[in-house]
Amino acid sequence: MWWILELAVGTFLAASTIASPISPSTANKRYLEEQDGVKYNVFEHSATKSRLSFVKNSGICETTPGVNQYSGYLSVGEGMNMWFWFFEARENPRQAPLVAYFEGGPGDASEYGFFTQNVPCHFVNNETSPSLNPYSVGFSYGNATVNSTKAAAPLVWNLLQAFYDSFPEYENRDFGIFTESYGGHYGPEFASYILDQNAAISRGDLHAEEIRLVALGVSNGWFDATIQEKANIEYLYNNSYRQLINETFYKELLTRYDTKCKPAFDRCADVGTTDTCFAAWKSCMDEIEYPILGVLNKDHPGFYLGDIRDPSLRAPSTHVAYLQRLDVQEALGAKVNYSEPAGAAGFIYSGDVVDARSFMTQLSAVVQASVRVVVWTGDADYVSNWLGTLRVVDLIEWPGKKTFTNQDMTPYTLNGTQKGVFKSLDNLTFMRIFEAGHHVPFYRTFKLTRPD
Repeated sequence: MWWILELAVGTFLAASTIASPISPSTANKRYLEEQDGVKYNVFEHSATKSRLSFVKNSGICETTPGVNQYSGYLSVGEGMNMWFWFFEARENPRQAPLVAYFEGGPGDASEYGFFTQNVPCHFVNNETSPSLNPYSVGFSYGNATVNSTKAAAPLVWNLLQAFYDSFPEYENRDFGIFTESYGGHYGPEFASYILDQNAAISRGDLHAEEIRLVALGVSNGWFDATIQEKANIEYLYNNSYRQLINETFYKELLTRYDTKCKPAFDRCADVGTTDTCFAAWKSCMDEIEYPILGVLNKDHPGFYLGDIRDPSLRAPSTHVAYLQRLDVQEALGAKVNYSEPAGAAGFIYSGDVVDARSFMTQLSAVVQASVRVVVWTGDADYVSNWLGTLRVVDLIEWPGKKTFTNQDMTPYTLNGTQKGVFKSLDNLTFMRIFEAGHHVPFYRTFKLTRPD
């Protein structure tokens, strides 16, 4: 069963708001509420002081008979309203595991990945309405702002707690987090937070529903700038598609990285303040990313960072006009007009954005906890290229680190055709996917299997 959770700047819950260490009470309330002609099912959750407000079976996207869906908001106070959209499994919904999908950005609406990559419906041949996706597996609003991944993690926990209490038929399911791009921040932080809360429950320090986290999947993720910024430079100079910078510029960029970027990243890691981490991000943008963009735009007109091939491909945005239709919004219970990117300004200043804080500690903790972790990357992507993500997984701290790092990549074939290469040890798997850009499922539909 799938749901998308739309995390956007300006829609996060304050980090201090977590599940209360009090017993659930009969103060939970259920009732129907009508707003602007839309009838909502409302569940007020006493333990997290939040509420779910949703419509059932809107008829939008999932049209398979007998498959339930719910869309609406998790609300806390008047200032934070986080959009969610939940779909039951088409097969065996009584036992199917739960999967939450988070789009990257930071601040991008999850509907982008929803309609172009992952879930029950998609747009085919520029149609104006979606059709069922046979391979299936932002309306957020508010004025309460939280500007970091760490501050967002309690919101995800609150949603899960409220959801399980509202829908007890989905309790005790295996749960997985899947995400992409900036999700290299989201995924490890949210997963490690869930593990910490579970530990508090086991100690008796917290009375809440344990989340059976079994999997974390990250597609083309950005985890650690110190590792991945250098890989970006190397990828532009030496990849399997085309050389995008000359040797002189390549060496100049490496020098800038060593003398400007890396020292700033190291200071961010050592000091950890917003100012130092923002300075690290700005230094790397000024010294490396902006000069790279200038050269690429000049030498390769129409260049797309998410797919370096010539010509490149990118997912369409047909869903935007569809989600801006009033009839669709009313059916879903959306209370604001849809807009694609929610904005990343708060994350940038916090130093949480792509070129500052590392999430290697959190990623390592998740692997150490025996959660199955799968990281995959399309090899035509520059943004979070496979050279960088491979180095990330090789540097995860866990008992299998040395063996995994020294392990050779194995061809991955589907129907007799090689689609990529991978390596896997215990609960950690890495895959490089051929002929795919930043949003992998748009380019490739594949099934990942583990070796015997």
